[in-house]
This record gives sequence, structure tokens and C-alpha cells, in this order.
Amino acid sequence: MSKRTSNERGLDAEAVPRRAFVGMALGAAGVCYAGAIAYPVYRYLASPAERAEAATAVTEVTLKDAQKLPTGSALMFRFGPKPAMLIHHADGSWVALTAVCTHLGCTVQYQPERNVIHCACHGGEYDSVTGKNIAGPPPRPLTRYVAKVTDKGVVVSRS
Repeated sequence: MSKRTSNERGLDAEAVPRRAFVGMALGAAGVCYAGAIAYPVYRYLASPAERAEAATAVTEVTLKDAQKLPTGSALMFRFGPKPAMLIHHADGSWVALTAVCTHLGCTVQYQPERNVIHCACHGGEYDSVTGKNIAGPPPRPLTRYVAKVTDKGVVVSRS
């Protein structure tokens, strides 16, 4: 009885031994596992700097056709990375405010029937004209932006 070589079995002489293959597969799985742990840690540590940079990068937003917004209604939009709202009051005035509650960062909604901005998370309320906190736990008023109506839309800017 003769011993069969790998060539007689139809295998390539350069085939990777089973032990080496298992070692490479475990190494690749370890690299994937390390990446899966390292990426969220990186995002957690790098995000404050990125958020600060993104927040200051946008200084002005033009909302096309927003001048057609009916009185007593609001339009939600993004001002950089954060949500904001444009309110067209019944007296014809326009107010642009950030739509992030100063208590825990929830998104706020405009309630036209009460003419207030309400945070559903903990019952905070803001004045819809000034953005001043009037009820609930919010510690600070909403950030107010400058709103200018043009024939092409409404331009919202930081100052």
C-alpha cells in the first residue's frame, strides 16, 4: 500500500494547511471584533469636536418658498446639524428658533392653538415669540435666529 500525496488527491501542492486556515480565520474575526468595539469608542470621543465644528460651519439657511407658509403655522428645518423651526405668527411676524429643548435635548413642537412651543419629553414650554422658557424644567430659552423674508423664500441666519 502506498501513501498518497496531495497531488494524487487532486489538491494543489501549495494548499494552505487546515491549522493555518483556522488561524487566519480567527485572526480576521478578531480584527473585525476589535473594529466593532473601537469604532463606537472613536465616535464617542471625536463627536464633541465634530459637533462643535458642524454647529459653527452653517451661518445662514435659505428656505425656498417659505414665505408662502400660512399664518399660525410652523416649518421645521435643519440649521446645520440641529433642527430648527420657522414660525409665521397670526400678526404677520416671523420667528426662527432652534427646535432643541434646553432641558434634555428633545425636539420641540409648535402648538398654534395655544401659541406656545411644547416639549413632550417633560412638559417644558417656551414662548413662541421670544423663545423664553415659561413652564416646566427647561433651564434656558431657545436660541433665536434672525428671519428675513425675501421674494424667493425666508433667509434664516445667526445674526
